[in-house]
Amino acid sequence: MHFQGSVPIGAPREKVWDFLTDPHTVSQCAPGLESVEIITPDKKFRAVVSAGFGSVKVTFTLDVEWLELDAPQRARMKAHGSAPGSATDITSEMILHEAPNGATDLKWTADIVVLGTIASLAARLMGSVTQELVGTFFNCVKSKIEA
Repeated sequence: MHFQGSVPIGAPREKVWDFLTDPHTVSQCAPGLESVEIITPDKKFRAVVSAGFGSVKVTFTLDVEWLELDAPQRARMKAHGSAPGSATDITSEMILHEAPNGATDLKWTADIVVLGTIASLAARLMGSVTQELVGTFFNCVKSKIEA
């Protein structure tokens, strides 16, 4: 599945960058996040995340690695997650552009592959549930950064 979007944030690019690249701050907005652990600062972290797709609930352990950190304009990451009988691979990128009046335009993409039991049981719900989770995440990010 491929997702992309753009989010205007009423804050300077450096503030947006600092929030989004710090696993502890950005995790405040991650729906279903149970824990986050820094493995290697500015390189790797591990997160435990639960998600529900209809009557199916799954908890993934995600190993996340920053592939590129070009402050304060571009970041790329990859994640591999596993859950009993299922797995996921995610690649994501964000690009921050300066906008008028000291604001920032955040453009993002995410490619998500889900395999195993969760993919077969919840395939028809994944797109809409993922869109809802993404919306919740970015609404939270925007409100926390702009506060």
